[in-house]
Amino acid sequence: MDSLAISENPNRLNHKIIQPPKLPNYKTMKLLHFADAHIDMANYGKHDPVTGLPFRVLDFLKSLDAIVDAAISEKVDLVIFAGDAYKDRSPAPTFQREWGKRIMRLSEAEIPTLLLIGNHDISPSIGRAHALHEFKTLNVPYVYVMDKPEFLSPDKLWNLPIQIIAMPWITRSGLMAVTGETDSTQAFSRIEENIGGLIDGWLEQADSALPIILTAHASIEGAKFGGERLVMLGNDLVLSGGLVKNKKFSYVAMGHIHKPQDVNEGFQPPVIYPGSIERVDFGEAKEERFFIVAHVEAGKDTRVEWRKLETRPFVDRRITLGLSERVNDALIAALPEPKEISGAIVRLVVDYPREWDNLIDESAVRKYTEDAFEFHLVKRPQSEARVRIAEGQVVGSLSPLDLLAQYWQAAKIEDNEPLQKLAQEIIFEEPSDS
Repeated sequence: MDSLAISENPNRLNHKIIQPPKLPNYKTMKLLHFADAHIDMANYGKHDPVTGLPFRVLDFLKSLDAIVDAAISEKVDLVIFAGDAYKDRSPAPTFQREWGKRIMRLSEAEIPTLLLIGNHDISPSIGRAHALHEFKTLNVPYVYVMDKPEFLSPDKLWNLPIQIIAMPWITRSGLMAVTGETDSTQAFSRIEENIGGLIDGWLEQADSALPIILTAHASIEGAKFGGERLVMLGNDLVLSGGLVKNKKFSYVAMGHIHKPQDVNEGFQPPVIYPGSIERVDFGEAKEERFFIVAHVEAGKDTRVEWRKLETRPFVDRRITLGLSERVNDALIAALPEPKEISGAIVRLVVDYPREWDNLIDESAVRKYTEDAFEFHLVKRPQSEARVRIAEGQVVGSLSPLDLLAQYWQAAKIEDNEPLQKLAQEIIFEEPSDS
């Protein structure tokens, strides 16, 4: 865990004092909350010849642009990014440039912005810079990097009438160095026990007349995961439901879990994972992408707006072939209409008997999906199931039709009644006189 001290004045740049924005005298704060940008997750598609960037990176940047545009056009009072700007802590300079452009737009518009450090932003080694360190090193105006657990009062937040409790991702090595533990499991257990006391202490010193926001990059007991397990790094710090649902909080801005959800749905405070800003893989195919606009006022229920992002669709279909007739027609029928897959990332998983390999015309299926952004045909040939006779039965005691019925069942061929009837007609067909 990075232990470098945060500057006392987040508005200082090259020793020039930037005056806090002159805000109206209001009670309601309008917050924009997003998380898990992962802007360099270029795991599908080709490069754009104009920009040189992967097309998928441009998808993530399109979502990020929509979020920044909303913050500026609606003149939100505060932006909270709850961690994971990139896929790892060593992003390529090109991706750092693109992220920096968007954050600088917020800075230049004088939109106060908080950047929380996530597990993909931080090095497991103590003392190494995290992926967002340049914003802290240069003291970018109206941008504050939260890379250690801390309580931020209005004087650290550009005099905004709000208070923030920040809980960034905590690494195993950093935690063990602080606690003196040699076992990572014990270290996590100890910090989970102590976090409650730490947050309770901050709540005691907070001004009850002002809203209190908790932002954390961690898991919560009872939260539902999506398909993001494949991109997670390290052990999870798990916060208890009781801790984050404390009614002293006006809003809880979470990051880390990609599945959009309110862990405290129907109650106050809202405890929200907005999810990733673009689909990372097929595990998120059925999930929409969001950012949050929250209207916060001390002593009143927080009103939350889920803002849907227009993202590239993922289409994930699966088919099990049961009859050899018209195999390719069955594959195409398993896919949506061409207009629905245009520009989409498409996967078709096919389970079929191994001996039918030569019946699949892959070129015909790819022709049907030629307007897709990318198409994956995943063939899973299955070895023929061996028919097992029930214990106590003798093969000689079974009729051919009995054996055939057991084969249909073992081969998991549904709607086999017409086949069984046809077999019966063949077996019992009267011999001709010729």
